[in-house]
Amino acid sequence: MALKVGIIGFGYAAQTFHFPLLSHAADYELCAVLSSQAKPLVGDVQHYTELEDFLKHPSLDVVIITAPNSLHYSLSSQVLQRGLHLVVEKPMTVTLAQAQHLYALAAANACTLTVFHNRRWDGDFLTLRAALDHNRLGAVKLFESRFDRFRPRVRDRWRENAGAGAGIWFDLGPHLVDQALQLFGWPIQITARLQAQRQGAQSVDYFHVQLHYPDCEVVLHSSPHCAGPVHRFRVEGSAGTLTIADLDPQEAQLKAGLSLDDPQFGVSQQRRARLDTASGTESPALERGNYPAFYRQLARALTVGGPLPVTRRDALSVMALLALAEQSQQRGMTLDCPDLSEIV
Repeated sequence: MALKVGIIGFGYAAQTFHFPLLSHAADYELCAVLSSQAKPLVGDVQHYTELEDFLKHPSLDVVIITAPNSLHYSLSSQVLQRGLHLVVEKPMTVTLAQAQHLYALAAANACTLTVFHNRRWDGDFLTLRAALDHNRLGAVKLFESRFDRFRPRVRDRWRENAGAGAGIWFDLGPHLVDQALQLFGWPIQITARLQAQRQGAQSVDYFHVQLHYPDCEVVLHSSPHCAGPVHRFRVEGSAGTLTIADLDPQEAQLKAGLSLDDPQFGVSQQRRARLDTASGTESPALERGNYPAFYRQLARALTVGGPLPVTRRDALSVMALLALAEQSQQRGMTLDCPDLSEIV
């Protein structure tokens, strides 16, 4: 029997990612949407404008929150108190304390809670991870992860306005932090520069964050002034260097309405990695991206048991580094990272 799903918020994230991914997955049936907009065009799905009415829907098993970041905590609290399983768009909340409290609520109400860190399934990241797993680069000494854009003008939207959870650090930062943690684990120190560079900017639109490890440096970077190709990954190791340019195609494909059944979905047509070693240069093809994997793994966890796609430890670690970066910026200094056991 399919899991009955309700979505809170029906803006960009819901329409671009969650609705097509759920529609493609046989394990789910979308039955309710809560949105302040005009009735979303999603067939016979019940549309609500009030949270209390939405939560009274008789069939809900799972709720997905895609509302603005500042609302994640209050909405999530109410969903969990109803005993419903929950998926929250990144960032999970706007503070670590809020995230920790939500996991306590989930445990108290016997609910499953996870976060949509979908870029673990970018094809370029899967390619990079496979190269590291097969020791193609030797011991990694420098890892650079960039997600640059050319958006020199400020737009009037909640992601760029002033307020808790706004700005690029809470938008793209969670993706880059989560990927780094998946590869290298918890750092020993962090140094962050979070800036509002554009004229009229009301929130962070640039970040340059360094995660310090005993034998490796990790750089996470995003700029709104990159008019050229994005140098997505550069990894330097004792046995070679891997570079990957430009961005994973899945988001653009979903926006364009490409079917997930299309053989080209997730495939990078023009992009290739570059691997330089003492033996020469290779141009390996990128692995196929796989955003549907998130909901497949969640369905298995909820129906037959098994690991969640994003665990409690994963989610809280991301939130902790988001907060530590803000503290590093405010204090203008490198900070020691606390013992992870104090956080998770």
